[in-house]
Amino acid sequence: MNAPELGLPMAVQAGGLPARVRIHEVGARDGLQNEKATVPTAVKAEFIRRLATTGLGTIEATSFVHPRWVPQLADAEELYPAVSDLPVSLPVLVPNARGLDRALALGARRVAVFASATESFAKANLNRTVDEALAMFEPVVGRAKAEDVHVRGYLSMCFGDPWEGAVPVPQVVRVCRALLDMGCDELSLGDTIGVATPGHVTALLTALTEAGVPVSALGVHFHDTYGQALANTLAALQQGVSTVDASAGGLGGCPYAKSATGNLATEDLVWMLRGLGIDTGVDLGRLVATSVWMAAHLGRTSPSRTVRALSHQEQ
Repeated sequence: MNAPELGLPMAVQAGGLPARVRIHEVGARDGLQNEKATVPTAVKAEFIRRLATTGLGTIEATSFVHPRWVPQLADAEELYPAVSDLPVSLPVLVPNARGLDRALALGARRVAVFASATESFAKANLNRTVDEALAMFEPVVGRAKAEDVHVRGYLSMCFGDPWEGAVPVPQVVRVCRALLDMGCDELSLGDTIGVATPGHVTALLTALTEAGVPVSALGVHFHDTYGQALANTLAALQQGVSTVDASAGGLGGCPYAKSATGNLATEDLVWMLRGLGIDTGVDLGRLVATSVWMAAHLGRTSPSRTVRALSHQEQ
């Protein structure tokens, strides 16, 4: 008999937390783009379809980047039509106007742009300065909004940069404000190399609120490099954030930041939220089974502690 069958974790509500959290599942895009071997399109499509049966309402499907940049996602035109019938939101990443054209042509209704809070990462990821990247995104966001398409703005290196070190909070606030002002509907604050700690999370979210950024427009995207992802998520929830990015089975990192390790595992997040009495709508058993299935295709066990515990994978 496993833990959920025993009524575990016991739900004990804590004050000041949201009643429901929307999980923005990134495993199929952010997770698989970091695989050394290319995952077959049919396997990706089946992964997304299985994720859609778990109760996840938002599953990031793919990225319409040039294949030279991220060859693992070169099949976006094949993959998106194979899953577009699913009754869930399927956001896609669009790096520029050409990427938006490709996404719109396939009927995508939710897109995301990918900015940086630091000059070094903007150069590494987009070969532009921060302001040049924002200028590139402005017409992309403008056109998407004109087409009544929802736009998410990803912001990398919000808490630390492998080249520049600590990132000043006002620097992050400035770029967040610019993304919102150009029309982004929501922002995802990325701890790309996993160096955030709860106090830093609280300080950034407080500064954003003081700058007029509504907490309802914010999501958080933590990496677990130093084992802080769940603690940082709890700090964000205490500030009113109710959108959390996570990756099934803990897949992923960042191809342009070599020190970045895996994303927060969706299963670990769901376990914590369940214990806090916070609704996610996610069937943890189905999710674990999906991650075990995907791990088998990748030829390794999942790094998620919850997946290992509930599936009895080798520790």
